[in-house]
Amino acid sequence: MSDYVIGLTGGIASGKSALGRAFEALGITVVDADAVAREVVAPGPVLSRIAERFGRKILQADGTLDRRALRELVFADEELRLALEAITHPAIRERLHAQCVAAPGPYAIVAIPLLTEAGGRVAYPWLDRVLLVDAPVTLQRERLMQRDDIDAALADRMIAAQASREQRLAIADDVVVNDGDPEHLRASARELAARYTALSRR
Repeated sequence: MSDYVIGLTGGIASGKSALGRAFEALGITVVDADAVAREVVAPGPVLSRIAERFGRKILQADGTLDRRALRELVFADEELRLALEAITHPAIRERLHAQCVAAPGPYAIVAIPLLTEAGGRVAYPWLDRVLLVDAPVTLQRERLMQRDDIDAALADRMIAAQASREQRLAIADDVVVNDGDPEHLRASARELAARYTALSRR
């Protein structure tokens, strides 16, 4: 049972996954919000509500979600995007919390890429701390271009579509600057793991 939970966040291509893996290598449970977001739209009550709201055109022939069709709908219309979030976000938050509480060890980490955009601590009042992976924008751009095989203009638009570094820093308790050195990330994870263990026992 882990009733102490750390929210791990950061901008696109900042190194959240790499830091998450460093914690996992130390035996710490890292719950992934992206994975849970995919789980909640599997056939079931949440998907039924989405189909009710958006029509059966967002379903494939086998009854599973047609992600592309839904994405095209909601990204063209802010109101529809908010309607989708109103259905999915409470279910995602509930499942994330349940998985964190059920995790073995003194604490759990939950990786929430869009924590700032989703309302921060107001939306996630059960987070005890927020850990931010912060990377220079030039490095984010380089990684994005390489990772997604895109040009600088598109990479800049993707970065600009997210919360700013200042907004993320404003909600963070702990910050790891990721300059691309894997050993620095591993060392940061070891140091923070010891700190979080001590804090969770208070």
